[in-house]
Amino acid sequence: MLVHPWDAPRDGTWQRWLAAHDFGQLAVNGAPGEPPHVQPLHFAYDAERGEAVTHLARPNPLWPAVEASPNVLLSVVDDYAFVPGPWQAEPGDPPEHGVPTSLYAAVQLRCRAHLVDDPAEKAELLNRQVCHFQPEGGSARAAVGEAPYGRLLSGIRGLRLEVTEVRTKFKYAGKRSQAVRDRISDGLATRAHPRDAGARTHIRRTGTPAP
Repeated sequence: MLVHPWDAPRDGTWQRWLAAHDFGQLAVNGAPGEPPHVQPLHFAYDAERGEAVTHLARPNPLWPAVEASPNVLLSVVDDYAFVPGPWQAEPGDPPEHGVPTSLYAAVQLRCRAHLVDDPAEKAELLNRQVCHFQPEGGSARAAVGEAPYGRLLSGIRGLRLEVTEVRTKFKYAGKRSQAVRDRISDGLATRAHPRDAGARTHIRRTGTPAP
């Protein structure tokens, strides 16, 4: 992923953004001659431990690939929007000379994958995920040999994704003039496509490429 200086987020931005974006795609190297495996999944990111945790069904074809090549990539993209060319034309230039572009936020976590097969460790991993996604409670805790989840532990494998490198990009017209950013912001507000509001929140941070 190419990251220009004007698309790099400020310190702490990507952690706050990632805390609210816990669904992504896990990419794992395929066998020689085969494409990568790409698995959509929910995950819980733990900044203090420097890892993300998740689980998948035991029959998932991803497992042999992870065992063969545990260096994986967790990719999260959101708040994206298409910007028509006229919105990007600088003042004094013909609108039709504006260049269409994409706005988006992206975080890529390069990770070392650790498989979790011990039943007690899987239960602990599941409880961490439930606490993340259901902080209000309402679900029983997973425990080996105990209802309702104990009998289901054998059907899954857990993953601890130890983060070894982070690449981030918040592409929101950071090199454009304030007049262009204002025009894009107004255009997003008027168009009101599903992710336009999120993109507009980023671009309204005057003079910065990200929140």
